[in-house]
Amino acid sequence: MFEEVKKLLAKQLRIDESQITLDSRIKDDLGADSLDVLQILMTLEEEFDVHIPDEELMNFSTVRDVINYMESLKK
Repeated sequence: MFEEVKKLLAKQLRIDESQITLDSRIKDDLGADSLDVLQILMTLEEEFDVHIPDEELMNFSTVRDVINYMESLKK
C-alpha cells in the first residue's frame, strides 16, 4: 500500500519518491496545498475504487494517516 500511495503522491506533487516517508506530513513536508490534497483524495478514490468522505481529509496529516485509512477500508 505504501509504495502505491508514494507513487501517487510523487506524481501529484511533482516530487521524487525518495522524499516521501510514512511520517512525511503531506502539507508541511511535501508541500501540498488544499487543492493538491483534494486532487490526491480524488485520485485515491479512483485508483482504489473507494469513497472517502470529505470530512476524512482533516484526519490526513501524514502519509501514514492516509495508508492507515485506506487499509481500514479493506477490512
